[in-house]
Amino acid sequence: MIRPDELTTTALAASKADGCIVVLTDTSEVNLRWANSTMTTNGHTTTRSFAVISVVGDSAIGTSAVGTSVGVVSGNGVDLDEVRAVVAASEEAACQSGPSRDAAPLIDGTADDDFDAPAAATEIGVFARLTDELATAFRASRNELFYGFAEHRLETTWLASSTGLRRRWVQPTGTVELNGKIAGDLTRSAWAGAYTADFTDLDFTALVAEVRRRLSWSGRQVELPAGRYETILPPSAVADLMLYMAESMDGRPAHEGRSPFAAPGDRAGEGSGGERPGGERPGGTRLGDRLTGLPLTLSSDPAAPGLQTAPFLATTASGDSVSVFDNGAPVRRVDWLRDGTVSALAYPRAAADELGGQFTPPPENLVLTGGSSASTDDLVARTERGLLLTCLWYIREVDPVSLLLTGLTRDGVYLIEGGEVVAQVNNFRFNESPIDLLRRVTEVGATERTLCREWKDWFSRTAMPPIRVPDFNMSSVSPAS
Repeated sequence: MIRPDELTTTALAASKADGCIVVLTDTSEVNLRWANSTMTTNGHTTTRSFAVISVVGDSAIGTSAVGTSVGVVSGNGVDLDEVRAVVAASEEAACQSGPSRDAAPLIDGTADDDFDAPAAATEIGVFARLTDELATAFRASRNELFYGFAEHRLETTWLASSTGLRRRWVQPTGTVELNGKIAGDLTRSAWAGAYTADFTDLDFTALVAEVRRRLSWSGRQVELPAGRYETILPPSAVADLMLYMAESMDGRPAHEGRSPFAAPGDRAGEGSGGERPGGERPGGTRLGDRLTGLPLTLSSDPAAPGLQTAPFLATTASGDSVSVFDNGAPVRRVDWLRDGTVSALAYPRAAADELGGQFTPPPENLVLTGGSSASTDDLVARTERGLLLTCLWYIREVDPVSLLLTGLTRDGVYLIEGGEVVAQVNNFRFNESPIDLLRRVTEVGATERTLCREWKDWFSRTAMPPIRVPDFNMSSVSPAS
């Protein structure tokens, strides 16, 4: 395979555009799967993808952005002829496209010392301890059957630009999911998952114990009607809800009234034709608004312990929150909420200049802090009667302006009475907005690293606390098992 430095050098040398950026990613991945308490498959794959971003116009050299256009074309980096062909195709795409709304001068920078280093590679041996613990769990099974999937991925990204920028980053990602079922009654199931960078800090035995404990709660079954229940959500379920909120914290949609973070009265449908009374156009945001009386901070930080991400932006597509023109820009800690108040929205540089915001890339990890030292079990112990909702599933957006979500429960909803879990209950469909939910939360526990269920394939680096909601809306009973 072509060396990464050879590919980027060839692409930049072939470019005839006013500006050129090359984003190259090599991925090494191993995985392990088991079912019916038996190992089934494992695999090891390596893949490569790269994109050439060609810029035609003055913004590439740091002057006016008027008339600047961009073209992005991807390839696999099979040989140098393909690389040159992708460069030419991206230049043609740039010439045929109209002016880019997100145009901005390309980022200058220096070269990382390890830019010429080869791609990082993982190997199946990363699962050595996990497989030993799995074998122990299989041997100790009585009436449980275990199913699951583990993967470890190393993504090495090189970012090179005609401005002299040369950056390299290796992103580790490891996840494991464990599902347990009762043999002979596969409707009784429980799920637990975890994130890890390298599997050295993964306590898989604790995951097995938690799944077994939840399965033991399912020995008694209770049917409950739809309604609002006092509900404890563990960190995994909280992560799914907070991720939906974080994904909606983009500046431009807020200014244009199509976001839950638009100022009240500026949101689409609130007024005539999206205008305020008197014909004034919308444009306010909820920056500075308090979402909760609790001192909660929702942050992202490339240096967050155990959740590290690239300290620079690397993207091959532009959108409301990110721009290809911003490739190489430094990424720093952002408090999206600070002490319960909205304190940041995501803006590319061009949108920030246009709308009066601050350049802020979207999060690559997410941490919610500000609670007590209480665990999920502590919150359960302080509950006279309520539900423990362990998993959210099939979450979909109902209303983007209010961020109303609907979804299903799965793999374990449990009845709490007198501070103890006493039974498993039927599944529900729920309707909730994470923003409104934050307003109503009455107790928040200790933050811990977790793996969400719904978003895990796209966003796995989170640390969340358990929370108590006094009136979580179980809108209907679900027949799903």
